[in-house]
Amino acid sequence: MTTYEVSRETLEYNIKQLKAKANGVPIWAVVKGDGYGLGVLPLAEVLAEQNIHHFCVTELREAEILRDNGFTEDQILMLRSVADRKEINRLLDLKVILTVGSEQVAALIDQIAAERADIAQVHLKIDTGMGRYGFLPEQTDQVISLYREKKHLAISGIFTHFNCAFSDNELTKQEFAAFMRVVEQIRAAGQETGIVHCCNSAAFLKFPEMHCDAVRLGSAILGRIAFRTKLRPVGYVSTAIEELRVLPKGHTTGYSALWKAKKDTPIAILPVGWYHGFHVSCEPDMTRKRDCLRAALGNIKAMLRPKRVTAEINGKACPIVGAIGMLHCAVDVSGIACKRGDRAILQMNPLHVKGIKVVFRK
Repeated sequence: MTTYEVSRETLEYNIKQLKAKANGVPIWAVVKGDGYGLGVLPLAEVLAEQNIHHFCVTELREAEILRDNGFTEDQILMLRSVADRKEINRLLDLKVILTVGSEQVAALIDQIAAERADIAQVHLKIDTGMGRYGFLPEQTDQVISLYREKKHLAISGIFTHFNCAFSDNELTKQEFAAFMRVVEQIRAAGQETGIVHCCNSAAFLKFPEMHCDAVRLGSAILGRIAFRTKLRPVGYVSTAIEELRVLPKGHTTGYSALWKAKKDTPIAILPVGWYHGFHVSCEPDMTRKRDCLRAALGNIKAMLRPKRVTAEINGKACPIVGAIGMLHCAVDVSGIACKRGDRAILQMNPLHVKGIKVVFRK
């Protein structure tokens, strides 16, 4: 059976590392994308065991799963600036904190809350560069007016989201400065901002001075950051050798005949391919000249020194050979004692996992 094995021990290790670095600043755990592929509920349960009781979601269903499974008192923040009446009503039923990123959304939530004779808990979103939701820093007067005019909004926080914290330190510092100017202007107008938060995982790890009143962590919990850290990837695919055969010298494997046996070679076939998410990655950003240049240089580097993709079989790293197929891949097991049914381990980002059951293990 093929499964995606999540190590609870590694997950707990990462959480403890992050809590130590947070130094008392509350962690709001981001469980979007079905818990980054691990499942909202099992991930949230491990987080709760580590005394993390603040969560961020991007879908109504994620909030429902938490509330329906015992997370009744935990704070949940909807990161999207929701503008659908039915969805807003349901989120208010669930006592979810809503994000307000425009005057129009503020007016709609205020109206719906008034109709319910309710008060909506909201966080304000400031757009410092991501360009999706949020008031621009130049719209601070509009933001301040919400405190006075929207009687059915309880503004309990304010946040932004950095777009290049993983790669551009100077731009991130500029965005932080712009965000904090908005915060200072709101306070100068005599209003309380509530919880101030701006750090995603990358910013949290690189800029401790930006931790503010809370931090939002997602990929760091899974140990999958674009730069070197002490965090560890929490999961891998566990499967079994489905077929063993010896390909004679000169024989090929996989589409396009990319690999040819230089000698009689024992090959193990594993029932995992690109459909399941193996060796799949997001498309590189090719919108700027420097991105195109970086990609071209990367391709040249890969041509001169091809990246070695491996599977671990009986404790040894074995090279994947040939093109990875939709549902299978081939492994060169030269010099490895193995048989059909032996366990194989493949590294895979859980966000890309499809058609494979996720299992939490000690």
